[in-house]
Amino acid sequence: MKKIVEVLHAQGGHWVGDGFPVRSIFSYDRQAQENSPFLLFDYAGPYNFPPATIPRGVGQHPHRGFETVTIAYEGEVAHRDSTGGGGTIKPGDVQWMTAAGGIIHEEFHSPAYTKTGGPFRMVQLWVNLPQKDKMTKAGYQGLTSDTIPVVALAGGGTARIIAGELDGAKGPARTFSPINLWDVKLKAGSEATLDLPEGHTTLVAVLSGHVTVDATGAGEAEIIRFTREGSGVTIRADGDSQLLVLTGEPLNEPVFGYGPFVMTSEAEIRQAITDFNSGRFGQVAPA
Repeated sequence: MKKIVEVLHAQGGHWVGDGFPVRSIFSYDRQAQENSPFLLFDYAGPYNFPPATIPRGVGQHPHRGFETVTIAYEGEVAHRDSTGGGGTIKPGDVQWMTAAGGIIHEEFHSPAYTKTGGPFRMVQLWVNLPQKDKMTKAGYQGLTSDTIPVVALAGGGTARIIAGELDGAKGPARTFSPINLWDVKLKAGSEATLDLPEGHTTLVAVLSGHVTVDATGAGEAEIIRFTREGSGVTIRADGDSQLLVLTGEPLNEPVFGYGPFVMTSEAEIRQAITDFNSGRFGQVAPA
């Protein structure tokens, strides 16, 4: 069995644009190697937005060298980018954007959600790319809830397999390195034992409720990080709980980041800035 290394806590709250009230639980400027291949975990919400006439969100901005994964639980977000990719995610859907060699995108509340307002809750995860793939072509995967398989867990609970595999069910997300991303719900009093890969970085994020692992508890906006050694984790739900289980093969490569660019050297960061300023990331087509 894997052992607990530490429990990560949210580093306060802040706004991303005017549409995403987030709590950052970790980012690449600290523990980049310990959490590899994962670079950042932002938990947006829970929050209740009033109706509006102008969509809230984040205007056009660049990325290079990694992927962004946005999982919608409540609310709706519309995305457009310089590859021509885009779409609207609703509760249960996932946006998987590969910035790779360079992308410009924007994220706003959908017109329908802007008009009605209501509860808002999402996760955005940054996943690092191996050095050999950092300059590949940018792309976008829109994963709707009906394409994400659901596995029943012994003891009471379910797991939606967004990426990777569990009990023969394979997630629809295409990844550049071995990754599991499971959206797990556990009923109060249930106990689930998850078979997790030996050697993988393993993180269990608590989005709601409270769980106990080996006498260590974790609640909302906390992440349990486990040893890479071992191949299983038993989680007891102290109340109805929603978790995000992340495992990934460590990249064991240097991490150099500057805002929205994450590469493997300072020279690559300087080149990213030059390329962006020179217009080489393309443009988002007018709406």
